[in-house]
Amino acid sequence: MLQELITADPHRLRRRTMSLGVHFSDADDVAQNTLLRAWRSIEQLESPDPGQMCSWLDVIARNAATDFSRHMMRRPADELDEDIPDSSNVADEALTRQLLDGALQAIQSLPTGLRDPLLLSVVDGLSASEIAEKLNTSPAAIRQRITRARKSLSACKHSGMSEDA
Repeated sequence: MLQELITADPHRLRRRTMSLGVHFSDADDVAQNTLLRAWRSIEQLESPDPGQMCSWLDVIARNAATDFSRHMMRRPADELDEDIPDSSNVADEALTRQLLDGALQAIQSLPTGLRDPLLLSVVDGLSASEIAEKLNTSPAAIRQRITRARKSLSACKHSGMSEDA
């Protein structure tokens, strides 16, 4: 009988929880909690009469809404970020992302012989000697490769962060 009642009007409990003061964004959760509580305590229902079942569900919904409100009052409110982006920040962030994507693409397009020493130097913070040891070459060759990689990236920057431009 409970299944028939819910199937006949699947949004009834959602509407009921909102009428009890639950915000619409939380109403589905409270309605599901209500159904779970009803299912767990179905044997306490005295009569399968639809009217009595509706009243019984309303009491469970009220209790679930009350419990939810208490829970929300105990839980500290999440503080909003101070940096709520305005339209100029969004445009700046989009431009920054575009530049970073271009830089990443430019780094990835470097030949392996230039890219690896550059990344080991910049990202891992290794010295030319440490990189030379890792790559089985001389520190002078590593310094030269890092310089060539930086010049190549600088040329990409001036041409719009893309080697294709």
